[in-house]
Amino acid sequence: MIWNDEILAEMRAALLKWYEQHHRRLPWRETSDAYGIWISEVMLQQTQVATVIPYYKRFMDAFPTVATLAGAAPDAILKLWEGLGYYARARNLHKAAGQVVDRFDGVVPGEKEAFKSLPGVGDYIAAAVLSIAFDLPLAVVDGNVKRVLARVCAMDAPVNHSSSHKKFQAKADRLLDCSAPALFNQAMMELGALVCTPKNPGCDTCPLRKQCRAVQTATVSAYPRRNKTKPVPTHHIAVGVVKKGDKLLITQRKPEGLLGGLWEFPGGKVKTREDAPSACVREIAEETGLEVRVLSHLTRVKHAYTHFKIEMDVYLCRYVSGRVQLNGPVDHRWIRLAEIQAYPFPKANLKFIPLLGTPEQ
Repeated sequence: MIWNDEILAEMRAALLKWYEQHHRRLPWRETSDAYGIWISEVMLQQTQVATVIPYYKRFMDAFPTVATLAGAAPDAILKLWEGLGYYARARNLHKAAGQVVDRFDGVVPGEKEAFKSLPGVGDYIAAAVLSIAFDLPLAVVDGNVKRVLARVCAMDAPVNHSSSHKKFQAKADRLLDCSAPALFNQAMMELGALVCTPKNPGCDTCPLRKQCRAVQTATVSAYPRRNKTKPVPTHHIAVGVVKKGDKLLITQRKPEGLLGGLWEFPGGKVKTREDAPSACVREIAEETGLEVRVLSHLTRVKHAYTHFKIEMDVYLCRYVSGRVQLNGPVDHRWIRLAEIQAYPFPKANLKFIPLLGTPEQ
């Protein structure tokens, strides 16, 4: 189907009418504040709405303005982000907030190039925030929008390949209602989330079913196309909860990279032909310079990241000798169990921390 002006007008009107009647009430849709919208869009990247809602409310309560976020301690920000994953998002938000204060007098810039100059702001975040907060005519392309376009246009371009993005962006740009970009972008994303779902889409209730080539050709299940991906590797990890008197040892990861800035119990990968308890002792010695003795196996934790999985054996260990000399981590603390809530930990650590017992106040 060729999209002439008449067809485009019909599609836009149908979609906006559907959105008006069926959109969800979400906290970030109750504000026109660019900062609040920005926070929500960053949190929603690769994260489901239901998961984001409580995080968003807590984050906005703690940091209601750009200035409060810019002035916050990194640990405080990461603690509120704890469990949400993709922690570079939080670190970039903190850096970006500082730049907004320093360069833009604390006001989120409404101009594309200025906003895109901030850390962590790419094409998607820029289009989403600037269209929704400032009504700029920029088409948003996320996973939901790609799925809608792939079916409506019967696109063979694989949605999980970077080379396809320009094709989806071109379609989105053509379809965008430039007279109402804020509502239209939200409507496209909402349609993908509620109707044009990955499995069992509600084609009968879709406002674009009349123009959808996949519906017309009964090939909805064939779209979107995807390239096959390689199997995700699994790494065996050994971690030690080292006790010295009434205190436990935690270390802090480097500020950049995976889980950057978070605190954790020391450990690392189990080598080939190495047993996990030996790996635990070795890794702690290499990372901290301490000699420890494994007392018992606490639990095994399984956790999945984007590109790999881990199976983590956790051991209760006793400090034997040595002074902390870090190799890899950037900081360490000897803490009581009652103090553990003050530190942001990776989700894999959060899975076993409750097994350490009830903190004594």
